[in-house]
Amino acid sequence: MKILVVGGDGFIGQHLCVELVERGHTVTSLSRSPDPEDLPNEVETTTGDVTEYDSIEAAFEGMDAAVNLTALPPLHEPRPGTFHDTVCIGGAVNAAHAASEHDLDRYIEMSSLGAEMHSPIAYWRTQGLGDMVVEYSNLDWVVLRPSFVFGDGSETFAFIKRYTTPYVTVLPDGGTHPTFQPIWVGDVATMTADSLEDDEHVGQAYDLGGPDVLTFGEVTQMLYQAEGKQVKIVPIPMKLAKLGLEAVDPISSIPFGTNQARALEMSNTTDSNDISAFGLNESDLRSLSTYLSQKSSLRHH
Repeated sequence: MKILVVGGDGFIGQHLCVELVERGHTVTSLSRSPDPEDLPNEVETTTGDVTEYDSIEAAFEGMDAAVNLTALPPLHEPRPGTFHDTVCIGGAVNAAHAASEHDLDRYIEMSSLGAEMHSPIAYWRTQGLGDMVVEYSNLDWVVLRPSFVFGDGSETFAFIKRYTTPYVTVLPDGGTHPTFQPIWVGDVATMTADSLEDDEHVGQAYDLGGPDVLTFGEVTQMLYQAEGKQVKIVPIPMKLAKLGLEAVDPISSIPFGTNQARALEMSNTTDSNDISAFGLNESDLRSLSTYLSQKSSLRHH
């Protein structure tokens, strides 16, 4: 199958491209600034911006399927001039329209757990509206909504290391919120590839989570422990943290604001984990603790 991966050189995209190549597919990665060194040699690259339809439309010509992975980072406020609705809604409209114009056999929209058009948080609200665009299209679509995706190159790991410290760190309510159901990027890539290959998934939206439910504080401690560092979490009241984030919202140079304040109390876990649709049990998935212990062992060798 000839597959276009929109955002193929991003975190999930790099792992998905490897999975698809290993399965024998012909893969092209589309991104604004392609870097072939980020991808297997077998992957072709092409340039385009998902927010500009004319820049991506030609890339869909001759493809059998496409995967749209584009989104803005949920943990930061977008940089000035960039908006969640432009990327998550406009990008979904453009990619789905191009796929429809070129009669692709399959279209996968990578969304995220919590995507809901009525969400008070811009990232999840625009993701939910983007999902709706796809679900009302004439495509043979599949929507995937994973919780926090971890692995080599994880943005969440980088975020934690940037805004916490080893040994002693301060977290709202001691890091008891938010809660996540971390899922390994390799498992997400496998299920995405299955969605492309198996007709039984057409017309389905899947909420995906890993084997464990963890708090932000637990993830922080696990990440530092894997480096041989302990961390004591000092709690501050959630109300105080939210007031602080809301106060800095108008300051464009600070990558936090009202959306992050609202996200502090969210639960990013599945009500019913849809990994079973792919013949998987939670015991089949790689846990965050297993991943980190393996990374720690490799460093010590």
